[in-house]
Formats: sequence, C-alpha cells, structure tokens
Amino acid sequence: MPAQASLPWLKVSENRRYLVTEDGEPFFWLGDTAWELFHRATREDAAHYLANRAERGYTVIQAVALAEFGGLTKPNAYGRVPLHKRNGAFDPASPDTDAEPGGSTYWDHVDYIVDLAAEHGLYVALLPTWGDKYHIAWGEGPDIFTPDNARTYGRWIGERYRDRSNVIWVLGGDRQLVQRRHFEIVCAMAEGIADGDGGRHLRTFHPNGGQSSSHHVHDEPWLDFNMIQSGHGHGERDNYKLVAADYARTPVKPTLEAEPCYEDHPRNFNPVNGYFDEADVRKAAYYGILSGGLGITYGHHCVWSFNAEPTSVFVMPWRNAILRPGAAQMQHVRQLAESRPMLERVPDQGLLAANEEGANYAAAARGERHAFIYSPNGLALQVAMGRIAGDEVTASWFDPRTGESTPIGQFPNTGERKFLPPMAGRGNDWVLVLDSL
Repeated sequence: MPAQASLPWLKVSENRRYLVTEDGEPFFWLGDTAWELFHRATREDAAHYLANRAERGYTVIQAVALAEFGGLTKPNAYGRVPLHKRNGAFDPASPDTDAEPGGSTYWDHVDYIVDLAAEHGLYVALLPTWGDKYHIAWGEGPDIFTPDNARTYGRWIGERYRDRSNVIWVLGGDRQLVQRRHFEIVCAMAEGIADGDGGRHLRTFHPNGGQSSSHHVHDEPWLDFNMIQSGHGHGERDNYKLVAADYARTPVKPTLEAEPCYEDHPRNFNPVNGYFDEADVRKAAYYGILSGGLGITYGHHCVWSFNAEPTSVFVMPWRNAILRPGAAQMQHVRQLAESRPMLERVPDQGLLAANEEGANYAAAARGERHAFIYSPNGLALQVAMGRIAGDEVTASWFDPRTGESTPIGQFPNTGERKFLPPMAGRGNDWVLVLDSL
C-alpha cells in the first residue's frame, strides 16, 4: 500500500465560480475519465496509468466504485467483487470486506489506487456507483438500490474515505433521474456520504449525455458544483451552450464540462461515422473553460474502458491510447488557464464585435487585465477593444497544439481591431491573448 499522501482539501471559491484549496489557492480541474480503473486495472496498470496522467499535468481522475461493465458480477483483476449477496441479490448495505489471509478485498484495491493517485498529486472524482445500478435504462445493472440501502452504502463509503483529502464525490453516473425513486436514491446516497465523512468532501452529480446536473439537482443543498456531459453525438461541438446556461443559473454554483466527446470515440456511437480526433477534444476543452467552466475533463474511449484488444468501437489498447495527441495537448489548456489570475476570469462574448455560428463560433473570457479569445479554425477575430483595463494592450497568439505563444504587437485599447491567426483551417485553432500594459 502506498503511503497515504495528503493533498489540500478543496472547497468552492468565495465568488462561487471556481474551486480552491483550503488555503484559497485556485484549483484547475484537468480531469481524465478512467471509469473502469478500480474494476479492470491491476496495481501495475494503475501505476502506469496514473504516472502518465501526472506527467501530462492532469489533476483529477474520474473513476467508479461499482463499475459499468459487470461491476457487480465480474470480479476485479484479483478475483474480488465489491458486495455480498443477500437472498441471492447483491446488497449495497453489505460491502464485501472479508479479507483472506494474505489477500486483499475489492475495497483494499480501491484504497490502494486512491492513495497512489494522491502520491502522484491527483484527486479522484469517485462515483460510488454507475447509474445502471438504480436505473438500468440501456445498461446491464442489476438494479439493486433503494433509498434506504443507498443511504447505508453512502454512509459506509463516506466513512471509509473520510480522511482522504483527494476524494471528490460524484453521484449519478450517466443516467437520467426519471422516477421519484431515482431522485430519492441519489439524494439519500449523497446525504449518507455526508453522514459518513462529516461533510468534508465536495459533492457533484454526473448526468447523462447532452445534459448538466443542473437539469436534475441544481437546487439540492448537497450539490456543491455542477457537472456537464455534452457527450459523443453528431454535429459540431457546442458545449459552450450548456456551460453558459449553468453559469447564468441561480443560486450561483460552479460548473464544468466533465464529459465532452472522447478522442477516438465513434461519432454518434457508430464507427461508420468516423471518430473524434484531437481537434474535436481541444475545441470542446477551450469552449468549456472560456464559457465559464472551473476546468475541463478529457476522455479517450479506450482509456475509460481500459480496453485490451482493438475493435471497430474500441480501436486500440489503453496503453497506446494514453499516448494520443489530444491527451497530451490538454496540459496546454491548464497552462493557459493558470497563466493569468483565474478566479477573476469571467466569460465575455462582448469581446467579439462580430462572431460566426456553428463550426466557427468563437468563445471569449477576460479578467481585469487579460482576455482570451478562441478561434476554433483560425478565422479572423473582430475584437471589441476596451473591455479590459489600460490604454494599450499587448497581443499574442497561443497555440493549443504546442502551448507556445507568439507575440503580435502592442495596440491601442479602443475601438475595434481585426486579428488574423497565423494559419487557418480545421485543426488550426488559436487563442488570442490580450494583456493590459
């Protein structure tokens, strides 16, 4: 078992727009989806994966305790399942913590990975269960939760990870809340977690595709911040709409895009349509943070699943997938976000005197003395000057592919000005950076 590292506890910022550490330092959520990490990965796999993500600047790993792919019925890499059975059915009120001599339980394995993540400086956005365990919908389930056992299970898992500062609780799990019992189960589990951990950790909710947690539970007192899953369907990325809608909600709560299109995921779930690439995931990422998100989550279709063999749906082994270009380029999103005062930054489409629609929609945000404006295909930006402080500004182009900045020059901070990126066309996205003099 790795030594239990202690990362700073996280909380919501005073302006209710971001996350900060217990000391008030800005925290940028650069997440990766590793839903099957606890269920399918060995300890050696987990060590390899977490080291790779830490090297690339990630800060959060999203993973599920009761996983999607047979998480109750198929044992983990060491032959263990998470729950006992009672009367022939898996019982959330009875986690299997019976260790054999010299052996470890399913939960010991989860502990090991959570602690190893902390050793790498990584937080774990931990889903107590995937949503098919209370709302099967298209999943395999089985449906095992009631409000009562959800509260019991929540209290148990909350207490187990009470002292681990690198845990963030994520209710839900890719399912709509349709029936009253679905709401009751989720809220009971959230309240049980707080009973178990003393309310020490942040709590949020992972929704189904095309929605935000705000659709279901924005007004719940236990929800600390919203999560969005814009998903993997057809069409151009337009997750800025979901982020902006959350940003405008009251009461004010932070939000982030936590599941945009995955790199190498079949478009609209069908390989006939081709696959999302690094240009797609970059676009979703910059839209996500410049529209008001507290961070962004990346995903790869073969990483979340810890896929072993290529198929037309899962096109490569996960050890190859963690090296894909989009995964590495996400560190530049964090680099840019943290390069200027983050907590004061607000989305501001008023920076654009004119804008395109659809594929060429530009997104913009600013602080008191800086502005970021994203051109997804390298088209010219018509900028309304004067929205940040100062009589003059310096301008530069930030390259989302490399993280490099190229100075443009010094300009009066009045009127309108056209800025033409160095190159245009699909895959030639750029961020115009303005700084007050």
